[in-house]
Amino acid sequence: MTRVAVFTSIAAFAAGAVGHATFQDLWLTRHYEGTCARLPTSNSPVTDVTSDDIRCNIHSAATSKCSVPAGVNVTIEMHQQPGDRSCTNEAIGGAHYGPVMVYLSSVTDASTADGSAPFFKIYEDTWAPASSTSQGSDDYWGTKDLNTNCGKLDVPIPADLAAGDYLLRAEAIALHTASSVGGAQFYVTCFQISVQGDGSVKPEGVVFPGAYKATDRGIEINIYQHLSEYVAPGPDVVSGGTTAVAGKAV
Repeated sequence: MTRVAVFTSIAAFAAGAVGHATFQDLWLTRHYEGTCARLPTSNSPVTDVTSDDIRCNIHSAATSKCSVPAGVNVTIEMHQQPGDRSCTNEAIGGAHYGPVMVYLSSVTDASTADGSAPFFKIYEDTWAPASSTSQGSDDYWGTKDLNTNCGKLDVPIPADLAAGDYLLRAEAIALHTASSVGGAQFYVTCFQISVQGDGSVKPEGVVFPGAYKATDRGIEINIYQHLSEYVAPGPDVVSGGTTAVAGKAV
């Protein structure tokens, strides 16, 4: 994965629990001043899927929108603390295993959108078995790929996407305590972007809250057992989106 310049900058916030994390940056090949990330005010997760916080988390304001050509890769970046972006520490530690997903929401103005418009899924990196007998915690997960890649995953923006403003919603779901209702942890950040291109597609989407139920198979789950499959919450990835293979998203 080639990354030339940082696309948004990190804002300071209070340190939280070990293992917790937040998406902080979006990368592209051109440098932009300011920030298009609605940075969470802490690295603590959202745990209530019925809360409006599931849209874009509890966040500070972003000061700008970032320009993104349709068809290119953006790179989401996650770390436990804003002051440590090294590869020596896990991006999301504490055995926080689970899927990573990215959504887009077409909006009139990304700088003022409240996240209530429908979101469609353009990317997911979820789960793959390590062996025929392995337990889910030993298997490959999207969050493990984040750790392997120093907190970064490449996300292609669909080439046929209609030009305009969007909220890009990056989400990692930690399932290490998800065997009971309310145990899943949602780490979410929204980025304000403007897509350029000559495409015309605006896929249908789902609304948050509402897209997830606390009892969904991919949310209430015991990962400390042998898994034969993992069903990610939310809609399928749209046509032109990307379904990564966990353990190979490098």
